[in-house]
Amino acid sequence: MAMENIDQQHPQNQKDRLTVDQLLAVSANPGDRELVELARLIIRYRDFPGARDIQQDLAVVLNNWQLTEEELYQKTRAIHAEGTVYRRTATGETQDWT
Repeated sequence: MAMENIDQQHPQNQKDRLTVDQLLAVSANPGDRELVELARLIIRYRDFPGARDIQQDLAVVLNNWQLTEEELYQKTRAIHAEGTVYRRTATGETQDWT
């Protein structure tokens, strides 16, 4: 019996949808935080069997910002080298990288 390809829902789907919607609202000149969030979510959802709407919207954001994935990763490597994007907030919250 062959297994069917069934799309899964990512455990972080609801939270990530909010972030993706925020990224879609940035039409041009994204800041460091937006660039890093886009790269993180592209990596998270790459090859994930589901969340097609998020995957498509991430591609739209990349296109809106007129970047290739490689250009995005070059920028975010430089941002991470400075180490200032994911510092703890005043409430002690850190970014979820899972």
